[in-house]
Amino acid sequence: MKHKYKAFDLPENLMMGVATAATQIEGGYQDNNWYRWSEMGNIENKDHVKIACDHLNRIETDTELLSQLHCDTYRLGLEWCRIEPKEGEFSQSGINLYRKELELLREKGIRPLVTLWHFSNPLWMEDDGAWTNPKSIDRFLNYAKFVVQELGDLVSDWITFNEPNVYLTFGYFEGSWPPGKKGDIKSYFKAASHIIAAHLKAYPLLHKMSTEKIKVGVAHHLRIFDPYDSRWITKKSIQLIDRLFQRMFLDAMTVGKFLWPLKNVLKAEIGTYVDFVGINYYSRDIIKGVFNLSTLLGERLLKDGADTNDLEWEIYPEGLSRICHEIYEAYQLPIYITENGTCDSKDEFRSKFIYDHLKALSQTVSEGVPIERYYHWTLCDNFEWVEGYNARFGLFHNDFETQKRSIRKSGSFYSEISKNKKIDLDLIKRYLDS
Repeated sequence: MKHKYKAFDLPENLMMGVATAATQIEGGYQDNNWYRWSEMGNIENKDHVKIACDHLNRIETDTELLSQLHCDTYRLGLEWCRIEPKEGEFSQSGINLYRKELELLREKGIRPLVTLWHFSNPLWMEDDGAWTNPKSIDRFLNYAKFVVQELGDLVSDWITFNEPNVYLTFGYFEGSWPPGKKGDIKSYFKAASHIIAAHLKAYPLLHKMSTEKIKVGVAHHLRIFDPYDSRWITKKSIQLIDRLFQRMFLDAMTVGKFLWPLKNVLKAEIGTYVDFVGINYYSRDIIKGVFNLSTLLGERLLKDGADTNDLEWEIYPEGLSRICHEIYEAYQLPIYITENGTCDSKDEFRSKFIYDHLKALSQTVSEGVPIERYYHWTLCDNFEWVEGYNARFGLFHNDFETQKRSIRKSGSFYSEISKNKKIDLDLIKRYLDS
């Protein structure tokens, strides 16, 4: 059945942009956990992070791409090991790379949102227990303090951590990401407690160090978990996976409420520890409960007949609205959609994906939910963690041999939306009905 598209306006004050992560785009030698994970042959097709998008040699041209997309804002990440290659020894040349980029963004009127940590640990930290070591809390704070001292005059918006739940799930539960600890539940919770503590201490620190009013938050990976059936075990599996995968991070990092089995290592009090809630939304899972102690979280399934992307993730735009309503009801804070995108190497359905999710966003705002920003994932095809270079999320196609960026049709679609803050019948005719 043909999709019926209707014109609509985006919220008047919505800021639009794209999001990237340092490790996924920078390239070159990176003395971190992902470089070593690549060296060990753990990336699909034996791909290697050292290639990436060669971004550090292309900062000027990549910034031009942001202007081509009419971005109001740009979410970028910092590579910790470039800034602090040895514990306590900070690199002026490393931090100056990011200063150069931030100055270019400011010159072009693009507001940066800077992520301090996005899955990448310096090897000196990784080899000392990473986030399972309680020293990680102060290590992160020292790093954050240096960054704000050096870049704070150019940055008003910060994300302390990106998707700690994803990092811990793949690193300590499934074992497919570094450090590759399969089924290490004890380390999962220990590291979670330390990451949360680091954020709770960083939030007031960043505010105290800033002379101007800033905004600080966390980018949470949030999914919809819907039941496969009505059995009791399915209901309990959903409650458990929701708590352990996302709710315990949300409650602790947003308001200082610690759900069992998390430990409040700081004895933090209930309060407000973010200025916005960042939501990375991609998909939903259909959960079928199973009577097996080793798989208490249930079996993840796809809905029969569901539209999926290249990675077999369900495309479920309604989920964006459902999550935003749930988060606003729980915390009454502004929401940034800090990531939303899809893997579509042939660019066959990305434009429709953008239309459907922005329509859901617009409707949700009209219902009273304050969604203030939307960051599409991502600028150009990059190093997509263990999937390597086959998983293509970019509005720009990237030829990794030549590093030539070419705007996709969906990129042009997004550019026009960002410029005009609406999807009219002309856009629909040129990008969706053609």
